[in-house]
Amino acid sequence: MYAIVEIAGQQFKVQQDQKLYVHRLEGAVDSKIDFDKVLLIDNDGKVKVGAPVISGAKVSAKIIQHLKDDKVIVFKKKRRKGYQKSNGHRQQLTQLLVESIKA
Repeated sequence: MYAIVEIAGQQFKVQQDQKLYVHRLEGAVDSKIDFDKVLLIDNDGKVKVGAPVISGAKVSAKIIQHLKDDKVIVFKKKRRKGYQKSNGHRQQLTQLLVESIKA
């Protein structure tokens, strides 16, 4: 059984007991969070598609940790002009553990 759910503006395919990384969410570590925007549920070949969401369906997850992603380097250069600019950032992430999918 899997579901496609919208979390923080992005769509993820989730299964029970799956760990996944999403953009930083509000909430303390070890707290539970529910997602109501379930777009699709597949239960052993029986597909249920929402228009746009499935009413009454929800995905429950637990926040495992908050962390930073690997550093992304942004380097800009214009040749023959002497212009070089280096910048970078680390994206803030939240690791989730999907506990249950309820149709």
